Amino acid sequence: MTRIKRGSVARKYRKDILESASGFRGAHSKLFRTANQQRDKALVSAYIDRNNRRRYFRGLWIARINAAARENEITYSSAIHYLSENRVFSNCKVLAQIATLDSYCFSMLIQKINNKLL
Repeated sequence: MTRIKRGSVARKYRKDILESASGFRGAHSKLFRTANQQRDKALVSAYIDRNNRRRYFRGLWIARINAAARENEITYSSAIHYLSENRVFSNCKVLAQIATLDSYCFSMLIQKINNKLL
């Protein structure tokens, strides 16, 4: 069997791995084997944290809506229930932005819901 020389292909592969690990500290950016392991670990963490970011922001939106709703003597769950019952809002992100940036508009929205209930 003939000998296969991988000179340029292997060098390009290793160079790409080391470039992708260039921001790591110490041997994790200098040595190929540790850089390869750390790059794989970083990619796994990045995949997991993309989902965790969505989870974190959803909790943040709920906390903001809840704080603004409690200023208007209503809880988060009942506010969302009445909003969906009256088909006003279904997007928590937009509702949280209204609650934080324009509290007057949010309180008017809650008052309108309370008037319909009474």
